[in-house]
Amino acid sequence: MITRSKLVEQLREYQIRSQHKWGALAAFSPKPHMTTRRDVFVALVYALVFVFLIVSCYAALYLRHFMISAVLVFLGILLPTCLKISRHRWLAKKKERRLSLPLSM
Repeated sequence: MITRSKLVEQLREYQIRSQHKWGALAAFSPKPHMTTRRDVFVALVYALVFVFLIVSCYAALYLRHFMISAVLVFLGILLPTCLKISRHRWLAKKKERRLSLPLSM
């Protein structure tokens, strides 16, 4: 017989198994929760683009191209900001969908 305590235990085990250790990549994910490999891949690509921008900025500063360096710094700041905005939009859309469901569900 399935009891409430068994269901709670199964849910706890499922949550522990499904929890991923991608804390460093969470800042570069367009979604608030990385659940699939695709989400991890997208976050990894954004992280690599960010690292490329930072390295290019340092190289431009070393070569005394200050305008190019300023543009790269601007893009480096813009990338995480846009990702944060997209996370908030995704959560708002999800919340709106949840509120639009009938109460019987």
